[in-house]
Amino acid sequence: MTRHPFEPARLICGLAAVAVGLGYGLDGLGVWHAPGPWLFLAIPAGLLASGITAVVWAVARRGRPGTER
Repeated sequence: MTRHPFEPARLICGLAAVAVGLGYGLDGLGVWHAPGPWLFLAIPAGLLASGITAVVWAVARRGRPGTER
């Protein structure tokens, strides 16, 4: 398997999607009641956090020599 660069924005986006899916699953099973529109608002919040992370990661990589793509 070839190595690939670490991309924290994809990690954050994936974790947000898993958290939302888990929340809806638990709410559907009746184990946990999701308060109000929190799960619905978690999707744009996860995308926003992922976007901010991508920008910060790109700026940080630009400053280090030998990390160009």
